[in-house]
Amino acid sequence: MSWISDHLLSLNGTLVLIAVFLLPALESSVFLGFLIPGETAVVIGGVTAYNGHTQLWAVLLVAILGAVIGDGIGYAVGKRWGDTLLARLPERLIKPASIRQSKELIRRLGGKAVFAGRFAAALRALVPGLCGVSEMPYRTFARWNLLGGAVWATGFVLLGYFAGAGWHRVEHYASLASWLAVGAGAVVVIGLVLLKRRAEKKAEAWLDETGSETQTEAENSAV
Repeated sequence: MSWISDHLLSLNGTLVLIAVFLLPALESSVFLGFLIPGETAVVIGGVTAYNGHTQLWAVLLVAILGAVIGDGIGYAVGKRWGDTLLARLPERLIKPASIRQSKELIRRLGGKAVFAGRFAAALRALVPGLCGVSEMPYRTFARWNLLGGAVWATGFVLLGYFAGAGWHRVEHYASLASWLAVGAGAVVVIGLVLLKRRAEKKAEAWLDETGSETQTEAENSAV
């Protein structure tokens, strides 16, 4: 991603703002997050504000708009063509395991999955579209989308702004943190599934035991 970062830093202020809007918007609008570095663009936008090439408030505004609008488009695309698009994408870009994890996250967390998915690189491209596929109510999606997009964009813009010349290190750690979030999310989801299955087995065993005792009591009463 370094060549993309270098090109962004060489642009004038207006083009930087356009890139800071477009890249996060495209990242989650059509399942392209594995190809388009929206996170990098937002961090670089903060760096350009630090360098005085752009205004910090303007970078924050376009980054938030890009994130929120992109997720909104992703939701609409997912609701209309989600399963068809996912079936046509090569596995080297989006692995079936990532799709399963995203659907499980949505099923478990509901609207909160929109917020959580925003902070994980591997899920950011999938969750909005899968929310549409899952027919999550749009009001629920929109509320969490606005919150997640605002917090995510503000956080990464300010990371770039306060890092200044040391933005390379921030970019690396931000990417690493996103992948760690994916792993942690997967562990949590798997743990919840195992706990649910364990609880279901206990409930079934209790019902079987209760049923057997009731039957025995009925037989004894009949005798």
